Amino acid sequence: MARSIWNGTITFGLAAVPIKVHSATEDRSVHFHQVHAKDGARVKQVRICSKEGKEVPYKQVAKGYEVRAGQYVMLDQEEIDAAAGEHSKVIVLDEFVQAEEIDPVYYDRGYYLGAGKDGQDAYRLLHDALERSQRVGIGRWVFHNREYLVAVRALDRVLALHTMRFDDELIKADSLDISKPSRKPNRREIEMAGKLVDSLHARFDPSAFSDTYRDRVLDLIKAKARGEEPDLPEAPEPQESQDLMAALEASLGSRS
Repeated sequence: MARSIWNGTITFGLAAVPIKVHSATEDRSVHFHQVHAKDGARVKQVRICSKEGKEVPYKQVAKGYEVRAGQYVMLDQEEIDAAAGEHSKVIVLDEFVQAEEIDPVYYDRGYYLGAGKDGQDAYRLLHDALERSQRVGIGRWVFHNREYLVAVRALDRVLALHTMRFDDELIKADSLDISKPSRKPNRREIEMAGKLVDSLHARFDPSAFSDTYRDRVLDLIKAKARGEEPDLPEAPEPQESQDLMAALEASLGSRS
């Protein structure tokens, strides 16, 4: 069983819920090492002092914040940890909101929460209260030297925690250089597009989707490990359709 990555307490009102945080996701990406193309040996990353031109041992590396060009304020880990204050081991749920009020663009990563020591009863109480009210608890969590806005919700028989982005971390759509549509679609186009959307309607099943790009990269690696030089297909050029109605009708025709 995977070990918890953080232990602490959730509070709401005067109630305290000891919890353990577990990752809900795992990185399945294909990772590459940097190697010397000439002889296939690993390339090492070396820390070099820009002033002395010498390698710096890890124990002599400090954290510095640049306040002006070439001038840094040095902080040690104890000072950084102290900045967390009351949130260092506590997640305070300040308010409870309806889940549909949260735009998905604010969500970041997901975690599972387990009950901490002697916390089973309080854990079940919070879970059932959230499940019955269909609400999500909003609070703050300091983890890995940064503060997150978090949402805590009931998910089946456990509690789930989602880290969220603060509002000032989001780029507003109206600040982007996005061209506006040249014209509004007419009623018939909207009806046809609606029919196409309806024809593609399905109940979401996450197990029906997989990372096909990762699979192809792994197949390529296996082939080259066998000494094969596989043919690399060219990426197809996207086809542009000038006749929107014809494209919609063709799409509906292929679904019938």
